[in-house]
Amino acid sequence: MLGKERSRCHPGGVTSAPASLPASPLSIPDYRRFLLARFGSVIGTTGMVVVLGYQLYDVARGQYGMSIPAAAFQLGLLGLAQFLPLFLLTPVAGLVADRFDRRTVTAVSMSLDLLVALALAVTTQLGVLSLPLLFGLGALHGMARVFIGPALSSIAPNIVPAALMPRAIAFNSMAWQTGSVGGPALAGVLFAMQAALPYWIATALLAIAVVGVLGIRRLPPPSSDRRVHPLRQMTEGLSFVWNDRFLLGCVSLDLFAVLLGGATALLPVYARDILTWNGQPVGSFGLGLMRAAPSVGAALIAFLLTRRPIETNVGTKMLLAVAAYGAATIAFGLSHNFALSLGFLALLGCADMVSVFIRTTLVQLHTPDAVRGRVSSISGLAISASNELGEMQSGVAASLLGAPGAVVFGGVGAIIVTVLWAVRFPELRRVRTFAANYQ
Repeated sequence: MLGKERSRCHPGGVTSAPASLPASPLSIPDYRRFLLARFGSVIGTTGMVVVLGYQLYDVARGQYGMSIPAAAFQLGLLGLAQFLPLFLLTPVAGLVADRFDRRTVTAVSMSLDLLVALALAVTTQLGVLSLPLLFGLGALHGMARVFIGPALSSIAPNIVPAALMPRAIAFNSMAWQTGSVGGPALAGVLFAMQAALPYWIATALLAIAVVGVLGIRRLPPPSSDRRVHPLRQMTEGLSFVWNDRFLLGCVSLDLFAVLLGGATALLPVYARDILTWNGQPVGSFGLGLMRAAPSVGAALIAFLLTRRPIETNVGTKMLLAVAAYGAATIAFGLSHNFALSLGFLALLGCADMVSVFIRTTLVQLHTPDAVRGRVSSISGLAISASNELGEMQSGVAASLLGAPGAVVFGGVGAIIVTVLWAVRFPELRRVRTFAANYQ
């Protein structure tokens, strides 16, 4: 059988791997370019978003003279401003990823994010920041993300054999989490040196990401039927997820658990007004460390998964990981020690990485290629909704309960959601291996 391909395909629509598999996804040149693009964009944009949130909170408190609760509410509005484009354009983005060259869609969308970083660099350098400007650029960033997500995530299954997809997703997650560690930490240091510097670095990194995407070989056109009306194709993606209880359970679990359990929106409040180091607020540098801490834990788990992926009882482990995420969120909310808070955030990242790895692998392998872009866009919308709407929820809750109360409330909510989903979607508990989702 050496050198001959197996004829079967798994339900995800990706041709099964040749008998002589590469030793690793990293042996595939196109995958290395894909990973470079992913890493460059993540480290650039995560740093950019951290500084954007800190600047908005600082401008609201200083330039506009708002109280802590009112300024915290502005952070929630920033999350809403980034979510609205995602909510409105997600069906379009999924359809675009299924009808056009996914490399081109990704490169153009990353170029829009590059322009956002450049605009923030210039306006920060000139000292002309205002709340409307920051909200507007945050919304443009959200618009770029809605197209990047489904197009970029749909490339990997086309360049990596199905049997290597769990390891490829682990590498994807490691690139994401490593970038999420480096981006916020680097941005916090650079911002303390010169306020516009993080944005200039983000601009350069996004340019590298664009080059990496365009370096991937031209892929076969998506198998979406162009004779079907675009509006019908958009509704087909929603219907596919809605009618597949397994996919619906996976996507909605992340949506509701992280929507309630997200604490990151309130980190600027902790950095400026709650946590101290040597009697002083931890400030932008401490904010960078706090934003990086979950990714430190997640990157460690992602590295371990590239060496030894989870293979058994994957559904139960996913649910337990979400519950652990909620517990770590509660512990962070109750902590007033900076070092302990960093540790709880790292544990939060470890739990989230296990959940993300399992859920992403299951969704990718379970989805036919013809609708992969649309399903990825819906999954991306759920993730973004959980993050951006979670920020809105956190901002509103903080204005009523205070930041610590809002974080604890969210962590308890995440645990309750996990229990409810374990009962409502028994399909998730019953999944034993990834092999059950492809032949």
